[in-house]
Amino acid sequence: MEAVILAGGRGTRLRPFTTTIPKPLVPVGEKAILEIVLSQLKSAGASKVTLAVSHRADVIRAFFGDGERLGLPIAYSFEERPLGTVGPLRLIPDLPEHFLLMNGDILTDLDYAALYRAHLEGPAPLTIATYSRDVKIDFGVLELDESGVRVSGFREKPVYHFDVSTGIYVVSRELLSRIPSDRPYGFDQLVLELLAEGVPIGARAHRGYWLDLGRPDDYDQANQDVGKLPFAQEV
Repeated sequence: MEAVILAGGRGTRLRPFTTTIPKPLVPVGEKAILEIVLSQLKSAGASKVTLAVSHRADVIRAFFGDGERLGLPIAYSFEERPLGTVGPLRLIPDLPEHFLLMNGDILTDLDYAALYRAHLEGPAPLTIATYSRDVKIDFGVLELDESGVRVSGFREKPVYHFDVSTGIYVVSRELLSRIPSDRPYGFDQLVLELLAEGVPIGARAHRGYWLDLGRPDDYDQANQDVGKLPFAQEV
């Protein structure tokens, strides 16, 4: 099982935390978030990880080196210009038939090996780990009639339920031919194209812990939680 971690973002939503250090090295508790992720992947049986880097790539490479400190071989792929969330895959040579793809700022107890096995057992070239998340709206939400000038319904601070992408996937190499080499290309574009063509996309629900640390509120929550998360203490 090999993995590609997208670690090239500037982390603009996490400023001022990312003003001086790249987002993958932002600490959660006493460790960098990417250090926690890499240690989890090693425990899950990953044989190699490629970090797709760009912004402050030299700092990330200096911190992790070739992975010897973590006991996990680490390679690097550098993107000179932004290529979106899937575009960097075109720069990585010799990707295996199936591989994990994930963002580098995720704190979760997801079973990576089980996700990988589920992908191998299914018919889809893409499997997405999903998570159920409730979003509270801190306003009174109005429903308007067709005229747009009369209120037909009202809900005070409703909570909406969504099944969201965790930012963790298993990808089959056959999808790489869909990725353009001359322009940025996002995961959203890939998914929409597959859906439009009727290509199956697998989903595997995760019922445990998951936070995307891209937002300050979630980053604060992660630092409150980390001391109580066994998987974060084991790395």
